[in-house]
Amino acid sequence: MINFFRLVSLLEGISYILLLFIAVPIKYMQGNPEYVKMLGMPHGLLFVGYIVLAIMLKYELNWNGKTFGIVSLLSILPFGTFFVGKYLKKG
Repeated sequence: MINFFRLVSLLEGISYILLLFIAVPIKYMQGNPEYVKMLGMPHGLLFVGYIVLAIMLKYELNWNGKTFGIVSLLSILPFGTFFVGKYLKKG
């Protein structure tokens, strides 16, 4: 399951970067909200999947509060989810 979590974390990070640095600027600079609508739903689903998988892995791998907190925090930082796999290998 951890490999699936790494995949979801990578996809969630990519969707967040596309939404934050491409879709939102297009929306506000060009007045075109279509990209936000198009990328928002997949990003939201990936984010929810990331959090659900993190909760499941917390119990499966007996993560302490610090590990779960860092993994959760990485989900809201731009580029943060790209470091989840490396962080989990250390811990």
